[in-house]
Amino acid sequence: MSKSTVHRRFKEGEFRRHTNAIKPTLNEENKKARVRFCLSMLDPSSVPHEPRFNEMYNIVHIDEKWFYRTKKTQKYYMALDETIPERTTQSKNFIEKVMFLTAVARPRFDSDGNCIFSGKIGTWAFVTVEPAKRSSVNRPAGTMVTKVLTSVTKDVSRDYLVNKVLPAIKEKWPAEERGTPIFIQQDNAKTHVAVDDPFFCEAVSADGFDIRLMCQPPNSPDLNILDLGFFSSLQSVYQKTSPKGIADIVQKVEEAYNNYSANISNRIFLTHQSCMREIMRLNGSQHYPIPHLKKAALERKGILPISLTCDPEVVRQAVQYANE
Repeated sequence: MSKSTVHRRFKEGEFRRHTNAIKPTLNEENKKARVRFCLSMLDPSSVPHEPRFNEMYNIVHIDEKWFYRTKKTQKYYMALDETIPERTTQSKNFIEKVMFLTAVARPRFDSDGNCIFSGKIGTWAFVTVEPAKRSSVNRPAGTMVTKVLTSVTKDVSRDYLVNKVLPAIKEKWPAEERGTPIFIQQDNAKTHVAVDDPFFCEAVSADGFDIRLMCQPPNSPDLNILDLGFFSSLQSVYQKTSPKGIADIVQKVEEAYNNYSANISNRIFLTHQSCMREIMRLNGSQHYPIPHLKKAALERKGILPISLTCDPEVVRQAVQYANE
């Protein structure tokens, strides 16, 4: 079949384009754990007649991500007389990259739609800043240079959690919500600390805060706000800045994070709830298209919901499956 015929059939809607992403392998216990997690996010007072998700204001999502200085191939849209960008690297297989730990909570808005808490707890690069030991063509010895941590171990994760994430939560958390439980949700990576880690428990016992660690189900990146949409959205903004080196990567990622819209972050939390509805409907499966709720249109009309409802029959079947 000729390309022109295929193109016409595509325009006529005879077939569709689909981008397929590979998913983690799930066993039966993984699926049930995913369903139990989704059920735990329902407001108990709304079950079983009108099931509705919690507002999820007390959950802080944390995760790590690599940010590369550039891609091997990148598209640009330029004016006819614009100079072509010059992008160089010593090796295409070893492009500079930095890992970041990011913490995000759900934003708060007042009755007029004004943001009163952005939910951005912070983002921290796994880097060290130290003086250069030797002179080079780029800088003399003694110049402070930024270097990437070669290994992020459990001790490093604990240090960042206790000395960076916890102080940021205590500093930025709305004063009227102090004393209520705050849950830090992490995945099950081997480098993450246990929920009963003694150093963590000692650090959260001060200042009148009730902060607890919780783990999302195994092999479930779609149940973390950062993996679900925040990181990809942040990276699309960051890649437009064309950083020059390690220190520039850190600066540009932090700028992109600080400028990230609280409205977009709030929409991802609603997408998260719509994904949990699909997980319960499909008995824990992760092979589902992410539902489109037309959140931007609802937001413009001022009718964007705070939390989503669920079909009572779907919830009943999910409870039955999780208890089998």
